[in-house]
Amino acid sequence: MTISPEKPSMGELQERDHGIGHDYAKGSPHIRHHTIRDRLIGDLHVLVQEVISRTGQCHVLELGAGHGTFTDHLLAAGARVTVTEMSEPSVRFLQSRFHHNPNVTVLHDKDGTAACQAGPLDAVVCVSVLHHIPDYLGTVKQLVERIVSGGAFLSAQDPLWYPRRSRLSMSLDRNAYFLWRLGQGQLGRGLATRLRRLRGVYDDAKEADMVEYHVVRDGVDEEALRDLLAPAFATVEVRPYWSTQSGLLQAVGERLFPPTTFGLVATERV
Repeated sequence: MTISPEKPSMGELQERDHGIGHDYAKGSPHIRHHTIRDRLIGDLHVLVQEVISRTGQCHVLELGAGHGTFTDHLLAAGARVTVTEMSEPSVRFLQSRFHHNPNVTVLHDKDGTAACQAGPLDAVVCVSVLHHIPDYLGTVKQLVERIVSGGAFLSAQDPLWYPRRSRLSMSLDRNAYFLWRLGQGQLGRGLATRLRRLRGVYDDAKEADMVEYHVVRDGVDEEALRDLLAPAFATVEVRPYWSTQSGLLQAVGERLFPPTTFGLVATERV
C-alpha cells in the first residue's frame, strides 16, 4: 500500500466522497434498481414487525444512513430510529430532513465509535455500509452486544468475499462496474483505479480505495460474519444476489450471472 505523508482519517475521506450535493442513488444499485430496493424494503418491514411482536417496540440503529432513503421505511414499519453518519454534510442533511420527527435521532459518528456505544437496541440495520468499515467484524461484534433479547440484525448490499468467488464472477462484476464508470464520463478515474487494482496498489489518500474499503481486503467475508452472529441469534440467513450499477446489466445479471453481493438477516437475539 502506498503510504501518504499525511494520511486522512476515514471521516475525512467519507466527507470528500459524500460531500455537499452527493447523490447516493447515482451509484447505488440497492436504491436505483427496484428489484433490489423492493426486496430490501420488504425485509426491513418484516424485521421491524417481528421485533415489535416479540418485544413490544423496535428501537433501530441504522448505521451509515446516507440521506435516509431507508430510514423512512423503518419509520413507516413502526420503528424508532437512531441514524449515524461519518460525513458531516450528510449529517446536516439528515438533521434537516428529520428535525420535526421525534422518532429519529441523528448521530455524527465521525470516528466510528458513537454507534457502538448506542443502546440498548432492538435491531441494527447496515445498508451498504459494512464494506466501508476496515474492522467490520469487530464493529458488528460490538453492535450485537447492544441488541436486547428478541432483537435482530440486518445487513445488505455488501460484496461477497473475493477468494470464494469464481474468476467468472469477479470478471463480470469488475467489467460491469468499469462500463458503468465509462457511462458516467469518468474515464480518467476509472482507468487510474483499474491500473492500481491490477498492480495491487492501494492509496490510503484516495477515496476510491479507502472509502470503498472492500477492494483492499477482498470484499466482505459473509461466512465469517455468519459465524460471528450464529451464537447470538436463533437464525442467521445469508442471501447472495447479483448487483451492479447499470440498469441493463442488472436486468441481465439477475437472470444469467453469478452472485456478487449479499444480504444477511439474523433474528431472535438470544
